[in-house]
Amino acid sequence: MTTKERMNSLKKTARIAGLLILIISVFAPFSMMYVPSNLIVPGDAATTANNIMASDELFRAGIASDSVVFLIEILITVILYVLLQPVSNTLSLVAAFSRLAMTVIQGINLLNHFIPLLLLSGAGYLTVFEPDQLHALVLLFLNAHEYVVLVWGLFFGLHLFFLGYLVYKSGYIPRILGVLLIIASLCYLTQGFGNILLPKYEEIFATIGFLSILELAFPSWLLVKGVNVEKWENRALESA
Repeated sequence: MTTKERMNSLKKTARIAGLLILIISVFAPFSMMYVPSNLIVPGDAATTANNIMASDELFRAGIASDSVVFLIEILITVILYVLLQPVSNTLSLVAAFSRLAMTVIQGINLLNHFIPLLLLSGAGYLTVFEPDQLHALVLLFLNAHEYVVLVWGLFFGLHLFFLGYLVYKSGYIPRILGVLLIIASLCYLTQGFGNILLPKYEEIFATIGFLSILELAFPSWLLVKGVNVEKWENRALESA
């Protein structure tokens, strides 16, 4: 591979990472915000269950959207490791494993959405439950799903912290992007631990969580500019 081909390949890899992260930023809000806001009524199990049965396609679309997200996350984890490994192999592994752990938890958490579908399927073996009991179980699993989101958010916060540090130290990606990633990581960590320790302040922590949108500056830069290939190669030679 010639130098020019290698440079083009690296830039292409960076842009693919940026594109994939931005794709996630479209699918994730649909499944995490739009679908729940249209179907789930907090504290009202019967209405929530009826909404899901009446809009089964929308609920399943949310599950499919979540599936797309965690499958793409696997690709992103590998690509970001390749891009940032020259800065520090150890910290790049920490960042990669943190994101991978988050991805596994996201996949497992889909069970908390499939189980409500089973409970509302009308299967004969469910006749031992009264309708009110089934509805209560549906809301229980939906609420459990939301709490697991807080758990994987902690892993993502850890990932963003080390990703931000690596970007800041890289020299081939603007330092300001690393700072924004670290701020976003603190938002995720604050929201997660805040809701666990002080649930009565949930609305305040939700507001803080919205600051995590700062993380989107990083993939936007990768998509448009990529990385400084010459400086990336210099770091790779230094770490060899």
